[in-house]
Amino acid sequence: MGVRVSAITGSDVPEVAEFLHRHLNERVSAQAWARAVDVPWKVDAPNHGFHLRTDDDVVVGAYLAFYSDRTIGGRVLRFCNLGAWCVLPEQRFHSLKLLKALLDQGCDAYTDLSPSGNVVPMNTRKGFRFLDTTTELVPNLPGLPGSGSVTDDPRKIEATLSGAQAQIYQDHAGLAAARHLLLTRGDETCYAIFRKDRRKGLPLFASILYVSNPALFRRMFRQVSRHLLLRHGIPATLAEPRVVGGSLPGGRTLENPRRKMVLGDGFADSDVDYLYSELVCLSW
Repeated sequence: MGVRVSAITGSDVPEVAEFLHRHLNERVSAQAWARAVDVPWKVDAPNHGFHLRTDDDVVVGAYLAFYSDRTIGGRVLRFCNLGAWCVLPEQRFHSLKLLKALLDQGCDAYTDLSPSGNVVPMNTRKGFRFLDTTTELVPNLPGLPGSGSVTDDPRKIEATLSGAQAQIYQDHAGLAAARHLLLTRGDETCYAIFRKDRRKGLPLFASILYVSNPALFRRMFRQVSRHLLLRHGIPATLAEPRVVGGSLPGGRTLENPRRKMVLGDGFADSDVDYLYSELVCLSW
């Protein structure tokens, strides 16, 4: 039976979402998969990725994509974040057609922020490089409140943020995996985004995805830690020094951090963050 590669358009999303729910991760409902690709930020996206269909119009594979336009060094670059990739075993030899279709679009940058073990060598052959994902594990402790405040109140966050930070918040508010914090001490503020992550099937970790003021975040991490434990019931934090600007108090470096990859020229690895990606759109 023949198989064709096609872009995922709006009309394809329900079938693709059901396929991913059934064949990739049943913990994520079809409705959640569909909501994830319907991103709220402004972007003229050409598609939601690509999928495989048989001659009798059955979906047998999909590779999601999340597009964004990011300004780096005064230039607007088109980013394509490669999301979930699933192909039925009997059609597995068609898998690379999906990756080729995505890369042939000629975006300025491609990121793969959750590549599985067998995807890594395929990405490497295509020229992807590894980001520095050195990661620290920090236990979240109750402790004393300390100076300054940490809140997840949307009204306070909206009232405080302005300019680029306000835009980031507006673009990410309401996304399934993005959780928001505002740190305040004196006249300093820091806006942070984290997601709740699983390790060995246990949803016990807060992964820090973005901080606007790394120095303040590190100084106030004890308060952040307390908030994550008492407010969100999360006993441990995972943080990359690349994201938070250095080591956190009480952190222990993981031996095998999860890998993340990027493809493209004209920007530095330090310009690559985890916003506008599958990591904020989909909770698994």
